[in-house]
Amino acid sequence: MATSDSSRDQMIQNPENKKMIRHEDFIAGVSKGLAILDCFANDRHRLNVSMAAEKTGLTRAAARRHLLTLEYLGYLDFDGHFYSLSPKVLKFSGAYLSGAQLPKIAQPLLNLLTQQTSLIYSVMVLDGFEAITIARSAAHQQTDRVNPYGLHLGNRLPAHATSAGKVLLSYLSPESQQEWLDQYPLKSLTKYTYTDNQAFLALLKQIRADEFCYSAEEHELGVHALAVPIYNHRADVVAALNIVSPTGRTSKEYLQQHILPLLQQTAREFRQFV
Repeated sequence: MATSDSSRDQMIQNPENKKMIRHEDFIAGVSKGLAILDCFANDRHRLNVSMAAEKTGLTRAAARRHLLTLEYLGYLDFDGHFYSLSPKVLKFSGAYLSGAQLPKIAQPLLNLLTQQTSLIYSVMVLDGFEAITIARSAAHQQTDRVNPYGLHLGNRLPAHATSAGKVLLSYLSPESQQEWLDQYPLKSLTKYTYTDNQAFLALLKQIRADEFCYSAEEHELGVHALAVPIYNHRADVVAALNIVSPTGRTSKEYLQQHILPLLQQTAREFRQFV
């Protein structure tokens, strides 16, 4: 029988989600190819070989082979100088949105909130240092003109500077919160962004006690937001429900006095189905 310290039984851990896998089951080639795809972001739409190598830690030769393979498979386009994502990558988001339970449950509830208030609502989940929009209310005619910092499906926002992200972080264990801060240093986005670790941890503790988070201009000036946790039937926090609005359109008092009860009631409705 193989010993626990044999190479085939050695376990490796993903630092982001803490999941474990046996070393012999881990396919490095798949990991490297996905690392290339992970290089693309809202602020980075194109890559060349040098950029891909720098971002992933691969050699230029290895980065080039992975880029060529992904282009061959149809996941990247190449204009002769730079690689960019092709429409084929949308099949993954489409499969998630059509198959995952939470977005399906969320959509009619979010649309009802917008019909009642003419504001934009979304459901977000935590992924590493970002909060991701997985459901969003259909735009009301009055909200079409104002769509703060891109609330489209799949949009990724820095968790530490958004109401939904902070709600989700507040329900991590203290140990996990500290590990998160060690891995993702707090970056200043506006003069209101929290950048001190101890102050941020104290804020998360207060958010968890309050069971909601109000955030003003921490990610973008002129925008504020309110979020509450969404629990499943086991009382685990699985997502956050939030409202984002220009500060010139709604006041903090209006959000907390009139919108917060609606968010809390909607979050309770989620719990019946999740």
